[in-house]
Amino acid sequence: MSSPSPAFPTVAFIGGGNMARALIGGLRRGGMAAGRIIVSEPSAASREGLAAEFGVTATADNAEAAAAGEVWVLATKPQVLRGVCEALAPLAQARRPLVVSIAAGITSAQLDRWLGGGQAVVRSMPNTPALLGAGVTGLYATAAVGEAQRALAEALLRPAGETVWIADEALMDAVTATSGSGPAYVFLLAEAMQAAAAAEGLPAEAARTLVVETIAGAARMLKESGEPAATLRQRVTSPNGTTQAALEAFAAGGFMPLVAAAVHAARIRGAELSALND
Repeated sequence: MSSPSPAFPTVAFIGGGNMARALIGGLRRGGMAAGRIIVSEPSAASREGLAAEFGVTATADNAEAAAAGEVWVLATKPQVLRGVCEALAPLAQARRPLVVSIAAGITSAQLDRWLGGGQAVVRSMPNTPALLGAGVTGLYATAAVGEAQRALAEALLRPAGETVWIADEALMDAVTATSGSGPAYVFLLAEAMQAAAAAEGLPAEAARTLVVETIAGAARMLKESGEPAATLRQRVTSPNGTTQAALEAFAAGGFMPLVAAAVHAARIRGAELSALND
């Protein structure tokens, strides 16, 4: 993984929760100096933890952090983001930072309006495997974002994992529904498989190891082979064998439509969050 440029500007994280921590950790592992990162976080325990783990400056004052940063990473909960942005609007107008948001369901137009207008905004949606540097982030840039700023946003998110640029912001809710919420779908499958294995008589620890390693190995095959999921599935499925019996049970239960309905529900909820917080 490449290190950030020596000219990488000071980054202010507004909010120091798990995703901010993941990004900060990635930047530090990539060689970014602790002195070029400042975090605002209301929790004293979280501030102490961030300072101890990463050596960064942590403050309870959003304005203090923002005043020091040329890049602002908005990492608060969506429901408080409007108030945070409106309080920072005079500073945003004076400093014109690159604004990178990781808040689900909040549009770039909302962010720009709350910050007083005329801002360079990148909307992003990372997911929790970013904590391990194994995530994926969807990115959308407004017209006000220049090429150098796009590269800067990508460099900021790349330590968390792969990045995918989305040309149409209307699709960002679909990104959230697919990859942002997606780890929970995999965890739910693992939970169900473990319970089913235990019901068939396997000891709990054996069931967990078998399920976890199966999912990890299948994901690795899917990523490294470059082949479609359908092709890999077909190779595992011998005619009239055990896998076919299981897949027929999935089909009878409406597995594919159920997944589609779940992703659709998550996308709709993302749009609702935008309306609720406007």
